[in-house]
Amino acid sequence: MEKEDTSAPRIRYADDYEAHAAHGRERHQERRLSRASSVGSLSIHGTGGTRVVDPGSALPITYRTLSIEVDEGLQKKQDDVKHAKEKGAVDLSGLEWHTMSCDELYHRLSVSVSEGLSDELIQQRVGQYGKNKMTRPPSGLLGRVTGYLFGGFGSILLAAGILVFVAWRPLGNPPAEANLALACVLLAVWGIQAAFNAWQDWSSSRVMASIGTMLPDQCTVIRHCSHSSISAMDLVPGDIIVIKAGNKLPADVRFIEASSDAMFDRAILTGESEPVPASIDATEDNYLETHNIGLQGTHCISGSCLGVCVATGDSTIFGRIAKLTNEPKVGMTPLQKEIFRFVLIISIFITVVVVVIIVIWAAWLRKSYPDWIDVPLLIVSCVSCAVAFIPEGLPIALTTSLTITANIMRKNKILCKSLKTVETLGAVSIICSDKTGTLTKNKMVVTDIYAAGEEFTPEAARDMLAVFRSEHEAKSKHSEIRFQKREDVIDQVRILGSLCNSGEFDAASMHLPLFERKINGDATDQAVLRLSESLGSVMELKKQWKKMFEVAFNSKNKFMVRLMTPVSQSSSDKHTTLMIKGAPDILLPRCSSVLDSKGDVVPLTEAQSMRIEAIKDSWSSQGKRVILLAKKNTVLPFSTNQDKEVLVAARQGLTFVGLLGIVDPPRDEIPEVVRILRGASIRIFMVTGDFKLTAQAIAEECGIISNAALVDDLGALSRYDTKEGSDRTAIVLSGPELITLNENQWDQLCQYNEIVFARTTPEQKLRIVKELQSRDNIVGMTGDGVNDAPSLKAADIGIAMGSGSDIAIEAADMVLLDSFAAIVEAVQYGRLVYDNLKKTIVYLLPAGSFSELWPVVTNVAFGIPQILSSFLMIIICCLTDCVAAITLAYEQPESDVLTRPPRRPGKDRLVDTKLIFHAYFFVGLLQCFLSFTMSFWHMQRSGVPFTALWLKFGKYDAQYDPDFIQQKANEGSSVYFVTLVVMQLFNLLATRTRRLSIFQQPPIFNKGTQNLLLFPAMVFAIVVVFIFCYIPSLQITIGTTQIPVEYWFLPAAFGVALLMLDEARKWAVRTYPQGILARIAW
Repeated sequence: MEKEDTSAPRIRYADDYEAHAAHGRERHQERRLSRASSVGSLSIHGTGGTRVVDPGSALPITYRTLSIEVDEGLQKKQDDVKHAKEKGAVDLSGLEWHTMSCDELYHRLSVSVSEGLSDELIQQRVGQYGKNKMTRPPSGLLGRVTGYLFGGFGSILLAAGILVFVAWRPLGNPPAEANLALACVLLAVWGIQAAFNAWQDWSSSRVMASIGTMLPDQCTVIRHCSHSSISAMDLVPGDIIVIKAGNKLPADVRFIEASSDAMFDRAILTGESEPVPASIDATEDNYLETHNIGLQGTHCISGSCLGVCVATGDSTIFGRIAKLTNEPKVGMTPLQKEIFRFVLIISIFITVVVVVIIVIWAAWLRKSYPDWIDVPLLIVSCVSCAVAFIPEGLPIALTTSLTITANIMRKNKILCKSLKTVETLGAVSIICSDKTGTLTKNKMVVTDIYAAGEEFTPEAARDMLAVFRSEHEAKSKHSEIRFQKREDVIDQVRILGSLCNSGEFDAASMHLPLFERKINGDATDQAVLRLSESLGSVMELKKQWKKMFEVAFNSKNKFMVRLMTPVSQSSSDKHTTLMIKGAPDILLPRCSSVLDSKGDVVPLTEAQSMRIEAIKDSWSSQGKRVILLAKKNTVLPFSTNQDKEVLVAARQGLTFVGLLGIVDPPRDEIPEVVRILRGASIRIFMVTGDFKLTAQAIAEECGIISNAALVDDLGALSRYDTKEGSDRTAIVLSGPELITLNENQWDQLCQYNEIVFARTTPEQKLRIVKELQSRDNIVGMTGDGVNDAPSLKAADIGIAMGSGSDIAIEAADMVLLDSFAAIVEAVQYGRLVYDNLKKTIVYLLPAGSFSELWPVVTNVAFGIPQILSSFLMIIICCLTDCVAAITLAYEQPESDVLTRPPRRPGKDRLVDTKLIFHAYFFVGLLQCFLSFTMSFWHMQRSGVPFTALWLKFGKYDAQYDPDFIQQKANEGSSVYFVTLVVMQLFNLLATRTRRLSIFQQPPIFNKGTQNLLLFPAMVFAIVVVFIFCYIPSLQITIGTTQIPVEYWFLPAAFGVALLMLDEARKWAVRTYPQGILARIAW
């Protein structure tokens, strides 16, 4: 591993106290959670450096402003925050929520912790404080308009127009009307491009804004004595907010209850590298530094809290700071940078050509042939050549492609925080997927109960409990002394399932049937809570017990602990019941006793332990998640380090109560998704915290493991160098086994096509991502929990589910709002953006660059008339070609786009030698040669042979009238123009596909492949030709002429031949994929 791996991020968990208690709270985090990822680049180690979450996205999702070109960067914002804190110190000094007592806080805000706010107060405060959203920042209209006018190639067009104006007057002697017309056309195109940029910005903003409204923005509050889920925008000061691990604070809150392991990551606002513990009392006089205030936009990374909302919207710290700082700078995406690199290379090339032309004119032509090219003509020729050679349609095609992609993503309920994500997704070679909620439906149901040596279904347990209750009632009626209820084992399962549970029924859905009620909590807690409610009222049970202490579940502990005491118990009595729920492989070794069939506590025998293990393995192999319930009588913690005391108590002496088998079926579409992605040469690995057998069973159901008989284990990985590995198919490893792997074993492991990583911790997930990346893989990581956040940040693309935790959504680059199946569309259109841009470039280069350069070169170097006028050059590059190129952005994916391997960033460039060869020497050379041939053939038929022009530099033989030659040269220019335009129509059809035939990807009559915009673009090109060649007044001004009909049909025949030639090339590429044509195919 590289040195950086040794500083892998760690998240602090409750059981860290067991190993590091002596070091105190200072060592909660030895290393900072950060991301060195290639999200900002198409390479594994991007040049963008460390990537951290943009502060704009730290706002609650409701307030987030999305942009196609957001360049995420935290450091600048943190500097702004520091400056703003100094500038706004006076404003913050008046805040005193952190210094007042809880009772004073309740009195000031007129709220009760148990009841929450009344409807009357809520309405009053909405009117007083408004919605919980921030005022939009200034639009920056002036800057945007400047970008519209001078962005892209706008400045080049404007400069070209001004130079041509100068060539017209005052340099023109006499002023040439053609130069005036050319200058007007350039300025018109400049204005049209600016208008298009404005429309594009407006359109893309609408698309991204509509995506933003699809994101979840719920938070849990206490209102009307019960938990309710409301929109974050509806929060008002005084609301009691329930905060759990993974939540992002929707407003500024004052903590009134906090578990001992409650920790908040505040780096987004304060720059603190370590999470800070939550406290009830003030720890600092500074409002920003005290630990009893939770700041909007910060994350709860562990534990749970109860807080009172003290500020919303602009009144929050983030809102105050936002008024004093500027928006982060917008930058280019990797694909835009690559296009810029390409355009820069072309610009340098054409600059060199122009300089050479000027040098030739100044050093030779000006002296030897002073009447051949004067200064105005030189300016016009150089400007026209430069403008024509640079593909003006490319930036428009790029923004169009990205906007189209954003629209498609929105329709498929995919949120890309930045479309650079889409670009990178087209290169992903491995997707590491979490199991729960991603591959599975996240709708867990308890299907099996094991208690007192027997297995029950939930229905059988409910019936048994009903019989017990009726027996107790009968005994109570016929006896003078009230019998105490017998504590049967099933009832103990119900009690632990109800009380050792962080889930809460939403009050608004309590009237619905049990399985339709909404529960605030994770899927496992929801399943257990529904089981408990089916066995008896959870609300009534909670009224009889009170929570004294809690250690929340996390993926490292793999258990949850609560200390519960009966309400009737005297406050002087320090005895309590430790209730624990978690992974059997962690908790069973800690059990020393078991509840028997009579409800008595008896020692746990080896046979009973083996029986429990067998049940656990049996359920796990069926794909069920297994949860163990246990308890222990103990005393309340009395030391200052309560976490350690409780966790030490939970290490041993537990009483086994029962096992629960929970089913979370795979999503119906997952096997097909896995099949499609595998066909796209993308490997799908499962990375989960679940038990090994459970993970393998679900992987087999999902198709991630294709053949259970060929699954390897740790023993298949040699610790020494080996050349074997060609037959490596599938392997299943657990987190503890990963720790033992050396570099050679990782090399072997990364050769497998099917891998399941089970029982992994966040550190191990992070290690997996980094090991895969270090072996030249582009890694996508999916997840939805707090434990997934480090690996989501480290992956090249972090993909969160819309139903996931706030911190996972924050860490991810892409959010799948509906289903994991949407990732197929994301990959497909990630590749399509790249494909369509290659097509645009291949279409623009032959005519717009290559075929327009040579008339200028032959005019300067060989003394023949410029066979394509400067005016018509500009018309081709700025009108006919530009419009057609934009339509290529609307091309549908080719049917083979998901059967190709992913492209390799840094190796498969957008513009490479293969593309240049095809554009210039296959299409461009044909078009240029045929256009020259048609033009000079026409001139020869008209009485001006080619030999009369060659190396004459305007000094023609006596039998040729210069005016007559100029007239025929104008006609030849029109022929050249028509030939290029017509052949480009067929090149447009040929360029639509890279490998498929036009019959396999028809542009019409097939909804899956058609692109009907091609035909209006073709008609537009023909109309442009007629406008400039057939309107008499324009003919006189710009020097064009009507042309005979054969000069239309011959180019059409050439175009058909070009299309057929390209069809033959594609056939050879498909038929002989290892042939020479396939190897040089673009």
